[in-house]
Amino acid sequence: MKIICIGRNYAEHAKEFNNPVPESPVFFMKPDTALLPPHNPFFYPDFSKDVHYETELVIKICRNGRHIAEQFAHKYYKEISVGIDFTARDLQAVCKQKGLPWEIAKAFDFSAPVGRFIKIEQFEDKQNIPFGLKINGEWRQIGNSSDMIFSFDKIISYVSQFVTLRSGDLIFTGTPSGVGSVKIDDQFEASINEENLLTFHVK
Repeated sequence: MKIICIGRNYAEHAKEFNNPVPESPVFFMKPDTALLPPHNPFFYPDFSKDVHYETELVIKICRNGRHIAEQFAHKYYKEISVGIDFTARDLQAVCKQKGLPWEIAKAFDFSAPVGRFIKIEQFEDKQNIPFGLKINGEWRQIGNSSDMIFSFDKIISYVSQFVTLRSGDLIFTGTPSGVGSVKIDDQFEASINEENLLTFHVK
């Protein structure tokens, strides 16, 4: 099982970091060790002093495939959830300055908490799925799949041209604007359509 993450898939988030809006999906990967076990807290890593949260819709691949045509991509996922892409922003900045890969800032242990999955068929329109994140009871990020630059189907089709997708793979589909710093004792609650699917504490 692998975790594929799409970057810069919301125009407002790209603007937050003065990044250009991509012409095709940008993706990177996290190992399965980035998953946070259910009911476990997220322990703030001692190698960073500036960890940021990025709330994202997550789709689960349900069948193997490669070189998937976009018109058939909908057959490759049935469930959706919400997840957090944790980023060690200080480490990422150093890597970028040196022109180095920055997996160290994205792929560390437990950097990808994912919530309970629900059937995507319950949504009449996959291009209109609201989601968001509360920290300590306050909304910090609010997004909607309608604002994605690249749809679920486009993402699957594009990624599968380079990487074989296998049943159980997870795809983080990008974060809206509103990312921010994580603090010890923060309580995270991530939801789709205001249904809480992911809750954990930062220690």
